[in-house]
Amino acid sequence: MPDGPLYEKAAFACGCFWSKQYHFDRLPGVVSSLTGYTGGHLPNPTYQQVCTKTTGHAEAVEVVFNPRQLSFEALCRFFFQLHDPGRDRRGKGGQYRSAIFCYSTAQLHTARQLIGLLQAGGQAIFTELSPADVFWPAEPRHQKYCERHNRAPANGPTAYHCGDAKA
Repeated sequence: MPDGPLYEKAAFACGCFWSKQYHFDRLPGVVSSLTGYTGGHLPNPTYQQVCTKTTGHAEAVEVVFNPRQLSFEALCRFFFQLHDPGRDRRGKGGQYRSAIFCYSTAQLHTARQLIGLLQAGGQAIFTELSPADVFWPAEPRHQKYCERHNRAPANGPTAYHCGDAKA
C-alpha cells in the first residue's frame, strides 16, 4: 500500500464492505483500498467474530487516496451517496453502521461540516464520526470480492442530496 506525504487515508463504514470497496476503487484519485474491521474492542477480529455483533467493529473500507486528485470532502460526499445515512443501523450490533473514521483533525472537521449541511437540509443523519483506530484487514476472501467474482454490485451511488464526488 502506498503511503507517504503524497497520499492520505480515510476509512468508511456503510453496510457490506464488498460493494463499497468496488465503488470506491472506481474513483479517480483512489490509489488503493482494503476491506476490514474497525471501531471495536476485539484485536484482530475475524469475519465470523464481527458477525456475532459483540466485537463493536464495523465492516469498513480503508481508502488510500491522492488529495491532489481527490479531496477528502469529495470522498465523504461519495460515501453519503453509497448508502442511506438516515437509516439507523446502530442497534443491530453496529457491523453495518454508518461511520467515518478520520485520520486527522482536518478530516474530522470536514466530515462534521458535511453532516451539518445534510442536517440543515432536514435530513436525519446517523453517521458516526471518530478518530481512526486500528484498522484490521479482512480475510483475503473479502478483498476485491466483486472483481474476483466478476460481478458489479446492484447497489451504487445515489444522489443523496450532498452533491457529486468531484475533487
